Amino acid sequence: MSNTKIPVYFMPGMAASSAIFKNIELPKDRFEIHLLEWFVPEYGVTFEAYAAAMCRQIRHKRSVLIGVSLGGLLVQEMAKLVEVEKVIIISSIKQKSELPKRLLFAKYTKIHKLLPTGLVNNVELLVKYAFGEMVTKRLKLYEEYLAVRDKYYIDWCIDQIVHWDQSGYDSNLIHIHGENDAVFPIQHIKNCHVVPNGTHTMIIHRYKWFNERLPTIILE
Repeated sequence: MSNTKIPVYFMPGMAASSAIFKNIELPKDRFEIHLLEWFVPEYGVTFEAYAAAMCRQIRHKRSVLIGVSLGGLLVQEMAKLVEVEKVIIISSIKQKSELPKRLLFAKYTKIHKLLPTGLVNNVELLVKYAFGEMVTKRLKLYEEYLAVRDKYYIDWCIDQIVHWDQSGYDSNLIHIHGENDAVFPIQHIKNCHVVPNGTHTMIIHRYKWFNERLPTIILE
């Protein structure tokens, strides 16, 4: 990488806003942070087409793409369409074999179609979908991180996760995963940097870990 600033694009997880990255800090003399946001897809849009639309927001060549959860799947699809320097996924998966059995079961039974996603204005329920946790004490905190409350979008997102068909991944992909991730359990994950006691929302709660290590991970 050259001595010019490295453009780093951050993509949040399902229904989340880029506010989840508000405490992430990279040395300003080396890195330039850009935040991406979800938008509601048009009816029938494929994940690949959505990735292509998101790529239009990438204004630099050979940038670094960092995605959390479903955002991790999305940046992998984006990297197939634009030239990137590096792809880093957090609390995510890099191939379909890393999906937990309950999601594989959903793929074949379509049981996920029965989820009450119409209740997207129920913040507590939406937090469970978006962050994989049921919270009460910190509900207001989590509400701050929610961006998209659209039933079609939530249904679409869940469907993309369940039917993601990637069977391999680029050997240069960097995967960071929490050992206590309840959405994508660590026992199904291979070849990753393990964050001790990290949960699915560690990008929010363990930001100091990321601030200390991301610069080196990006540059290595």
